[in-house]
Amino acid sequence: MALDTKAGGRVEGRPATRRGGASAPYTEAADIEPLREFIRRMTELASRTTEEAQLLEGGRGLLAELIADSRWLPEAFAQPHPEFYQQYLLHCDPIERFSLVSFVWGPGQRTPIHDHGVWGLIGMLRGAETGQRYRVGDDGRLQPEGSETRLEPGDIEAVSPTLGDIHRVANAWPDRVSISIHLYGANIGAVARHVFDPDTGEAKPFVSGYSSPVVPNPWDRSAQIRAALAAGRS
Repeated sequence: MALDTKAGGRVEGRPATRRGGASAPYTEAADIEPLREFIRRMTELASRTTEEAQLLEGGRGLLAELIADSRWLPEAFAQPHPEFYQQYLLHCDPIERFSLVSFVWGPGQRTPIHDHGVWGLIGMLRGAETGQRYRVGDDGRLQPEGSETRLEPGDIEAVSPTLGDIHRVANAWPDRVSISIHLYGANIGAVARHVFDPDTGEAKPFVSGYSSPVVPNPWDRSAQIRAALAAGRS
């Protein structure tokens, strides 16, 4: 069976035949200000420190605020694919200190076992997802580490080479779409990572890329400025 390790990952049990992409018309959410504020504050944090512990702590607080309400996410970046989970880039820092993506899971979709190579925070926005962590045993095979976890809206989980970096993630719902927002300490779509054979533990390199060539534009505040100008004239 083929294993698609690109951003539009395969549904378990089906062959990987092609990548998905954002097929919905590209329109902004009614109020994208929470994304704009997150980017500003995360950029400030990344400019103050390079310490992973501080980035995880500060990033967790900012991510918690962002996922407290899901209305800011433009519909084009919330679209599932019938075969593959989707990884939409929402923002990448200009010097690639961090990136923010929306993971959109169709019913029953899940990732292969994989690592990240950088720190990351997974915040649940809509629906639910399950995750199982692994470690490499002395014999080179993968061993489950702890029990399976379940993230509900508002929950956040951290991954990192220093904390535990190998896991498999799945949509917890067999009949509905789930969406999580992930913050990573690099341009995650361009990071050389690994997928692991669940039986042998063999690691194979992959680069995920992204599921769409476009990103949201949170910087167009022209409507607000025009409204302020109009209010000043009235």
